[in-house]
Amino acid sequence: MKICHLITRMIIGGAQENTLYSCQGQIENGHDVTLATGPTTGPEGKLLDNQKVPGLKVDILPNMVRELNPVKDIKVYFDLKKYFKENQFDVVHTHASKAGIIGRAAAWAVGIPAVVHTVHGPAFHRYEKAWKNKVYISAEKFAAKRCHKILCVADAMTKQFLDAGISTADMYRTVYSGMNLEDYLSLSGKSSVRQELGIPKDAIVIGKIARLFELKGHEFLIKAAKKIVEQNPKVHFLFVGDGLLKDELVKEIAELGLSNHFHMPGLIPPYDVPKYVDAMDIVCHLSLREGLPRAVVQGLAAEKPVVTYNLDGAPEVVFNEKTGFICPPETVTEVQDSLIKLVESQEIRDKLGKNGRELVKAKFAWQKMVDDLEDVYSKLLKQ
Repeated sequence: MKICHLITRMIIGGAQENTLYSCQGQIENGHDVTLATGPTTGPEGKLLDNQKVPGLKVDILPNMVRELNPVKDIKVYFDLKKYFKENQFDVVHTHASKAGIIGRAAAWAVGIPAVVHTVHGPAFHRYEKAWKNKVYISAEKFAAKRCHKILCVADAMTKQFLDAGISTADMYRTVYSGMNLEDYLSLSGKSSVRQELGIPKDAIVIGKIARLFELKGHEFLIKAAKKIVEQNPKVHFLFVGDGLLKDELVKEIAELGLSNHFHMPGLIPPYDVPKYVDAMDIVCHLSLREGLPRAVVQGLAAEKPVVTYNLDGAPEVVFNEKTGFICPPETVTEVQDSLIKLVESQEIRDKLGKNGRELVKAKFAWQKMVDDLEDVYSKLLKQ
């Protein structure tokens, strides 16, 4: 097959890693694969600088930008029509909201045989302004009529789209986001990260992996940290990632007198993430908007119990008191209490971590995702 994956930008992020593993697997299966993307800018890093895929063709579309820009959005629609027509792809697979809406319209207009879209996380959500949600939902309804299949990284995404009246159930299929779990399944607990960051050997480390950005929930963990440290001064916190809110979060931590208990190494390349997870005893993921959080799956694969909010795809892998603790969204006390339980009991941490590893190791291998995608493409092309 001649396949094009289209995504808005290739920052270091979950949707981007998913897309790159899809490309890698399809190339290894003998397909002709191109990745088309807009320019990658901002503090989130550039995934393609850190993770190379032999044989992958990459085309940069200068008019494909993340923010709404009517002039460039119209230009990139016509750019894509020309691009798809010239390359005669069998499959155009779009990712992310912006690329998904414009890309599907352009691919459909020139008659691409199989037009597929993956929902990594909807643009519309409970924390967005009502008028913006109406715009996003209208755009998704428009785009859903211009593709053959919509894939979701979690069942929760399908439900959200159907609840919003976007297409019908037969349009959707869940394909869990694929990850390289081998690096997490083989962790030894001997990471050098603690020593490098000056974390005491006997510390209990609560870690969070996410961009320092709005809706990622860092503020809730910071608020919970005060009581946790008061009850157990050995607890330290590790925030992996960078973003626009860094200065604001650092200030908030300092005002609580917790600077010595927080470690923020900034942006790290994807291949270093396992050793940072290895340095953690507990993974805490409090994002208010997510598809299927990769950090949660990676933490469970590394036998780390997880504390998360009852949102989006998280409850599909975090089962309360079996693989971690599920808390109501935006709560602090419940997060606090759950983390204190885990901090105070090595036995509970070990039990939930082992359960988590068993759950995810077969379900989220990236090779399985590639096989599922190939099955979708093949069926569409046969039709």
